[in-house]
Formats: sequence, C-alpha cells, structure tokens
Amino acid sequence: MSQANVEIVERGIDAFNRRDVEALAEVTALDFEWFPALPGAVEGDGYQGLQGIETYLGEILNTWEALQVLADEYRDLGERVLVLGRFEGRGRGSGVPVDAPQGIIYDLRGGRISRVRAYLDQDEALRAAGLSE
Repeated sequence: MSQANVEIVERGIDAFNRRDVEALAEVTALDFEWFPALPGAVEGDGYQGLQGIETYLGEILNTWEALQVLADEYRDLGERVLVLGRFEGRGRGSGVPVDAPQGIIYDLRGGRISRVRAYLDQDEALRAAGLSE
C-alpha cells in the first residue's frame, strides 16, 4: 500500500507541474488541504478542495512564468509521504530565476492525497514528519 501512496504523490507532483486541475482532482480527497511553502501573495492561509486547487494554480500562473517541483527523494511513512527536493521557477514580472530546497509532506487517506504541507527548509519538513537527521 505504501508504494501505491508514493505513486499517487508522483502523479500529484506531475499534475501540479503541468497545472492540470483535473489530474490533481483525481488524486486528492474532496476535503483536500494545501499549505504551500512560498510566502506572500501566493500563499495565505492555505487552500481547500477543488476550488482551492483552481485558485492556487491560477495564482501561480499569474505570479510565475515557470514553476515546478523537482523531487530528489521520496520517503514512505505509511499514510504519509515525505518528498525532499527543490522547486525551480522564474518570476513572471521580474524574470528572476529561483531554485530553492523544499520538503513536502503529503498525507493520504483512502488512496487520495488529503493534505499537503510544504516547507522551504528540509530540516523543518523532517521535524514536521517526526524525523530528524
């Protein structure tokens, strides 16, 4: 079952990178919660459900010329998957490139992603997942 969770998360990351709302809806729970790592206008208090997915992806398109999650490592934690990697992007208005480390915790329930919490500090993500290195 855990490998299946990793595969669901991989599908979610791929859908995010393509800005594919329908594909994200297929792998997320109806009460899905998303707490991005990026501060400021892009973030806020998080996003809920399909409407939240649509809102967040729309904000990304308005703010970023390009933005993608690049996963270097997946850690199967049972009903959670920890992804360590980075995100790369380029600001829409500024053209400034961004390449920053990131840790993301995906909570799964019933074969779907129920919550995503992203951190710009991988150590913080490890601690939030109950791990330390």
